[in-house]
Amino acid sequence: MGRHAEVSVDGKTCKNKDVCNSINHGCEQVCVNTDDSYICKCHEEFILREDGKTCRYKDVCNSVDHGCEHICVNTDDSYICKCHEEFILREEGKTCRSKDVCKSVAHGCEHICVNNDDSYICKCQEGYVLKEDQKTCRSCTEGPVDLVFVIDGSKSLGENNFEIVKQFVSGILDSLEISPKAARVGLLQYSTEVRTEFTLRQFSSAKDMKKAVSQMKYMGRGSMTGLALRQMFERSFTEREGARPFSAKVPRVSIVFTDGRAQDEVSEWATRAKQKGIIIYAVGIGKAIEEELLEIASEPSHKHLFYAEDFTAMEEISEKLRVQICEAIVDVLACPNFAVHHKYLFEDSRTYSTRTTASKDKDQCKCEDLVTFQNYIVFLLINTFNSSFLNFCLLEEMTKRMEDLENRLRYR
Repeated sequence: MGRHAEVSVDGKTCKNKDVCNSINHGCEQVCVNTDDSYICKCHEEFILREDGKTCRYKDVCNSVDHGCEHICVNTDDSYICKCHEEFILREEGKTCRSKDVCKSVAHGCEHICVNNDDSYICKCQEGYVLKEDQKTCRSCTEGPVDLVFVIDGSKSLGENNFEIVKQFVSGILDSLEISPKAARVGLLQYSTEVRTEFTLRQFSSAKDMKKAVSQMKYMGRGSMTGLALRQMFERSFTEREGARPFSAKVPRVSIVFTDGRAQDEVSEWATRAKQKGIIIYAVGIGKAIEEELLEIASEPSHKHLFYAEDFTAMEEISEKLRVQICEAIVDVLACPNFAVHHKYLFEDSRTYSTRTTASKDKDQCKCEDLVTFQNYIVFLLINTFNSSFLNFCLLEEMTKRMEDLENRLRYR
């Protein structure tokens, strides 16, 4: 009998005293003899895997450079990263971001902070638009504008996307004060033909207008953009359909939405409209042709042309358009002649609208005319009570005219 063998229990056969040394056991760390076989074991900080041969760390998190920003959790022979309560794991599975970024940083938003993945965006309350700094807000709802939407209802758009366009229109309406004195809005839908959904004079409240938008029926046929531009130019901005006269100097704005190439010529009617002072914003989605959009949009194109590959960008386009329309309104409200040039804002009072014109032609130093002038100013202040910007403009106008009166009285 050899030195490495011993008699088995049956007293006849022999077995190896050290199986681990006599065979290729495959144990990764420690081989332990057991009667006529063996088992594999692991060192202290390891545990045996299910294969019975190899070992893994008991605490992987402490044995490797796991890279978890917050918490490392052992899982079998690996690990996962987790985050503290007010955070969530980013897609790369290592770092964490705040569930509520707006509450965790000094966002600087004047009105509303909205979480956006691991960042945030600022938004404004209804009736306000975001300034270029993307933080602060400004109001332009008190200003006048005649706005006509020209909306693509062609078959290529699809009913689901048409609903998104309707939401887009409603979003623009939310930034305006809809009334005969401020923003008047009309809407055309076009396909193979053009349909007037509502004119500039049809609705005097945002509620009624948004209801009409929500009830619009999708036309779903061809794409006669040029025909729609012609109707916008020839009919939509007429006084008969509710547009204010050119002498009122109210901005005339059209937002033209299209998702593909027109089946007719767009250049002629877009050019004629722009030559008449209509500001055109071209919004193109998907298959819209850039060359065509450039023909439609006013100059400069970087302010009046908006394009996106799909409808996910509609909210961003809507926000930019609100700012642009607001700027057009603010230009009209420029001091100091707002009160004189824009008496149409008070058309719901025939008494003072008439006196506005008459008082300019009379001698304001006469007692009765001075009283008329003072009453007129009081009326203006009441009607613009809610607008600090307009009050400022009126104050400047009043100051100049009162100084003129004083000088004329002093040297009579």
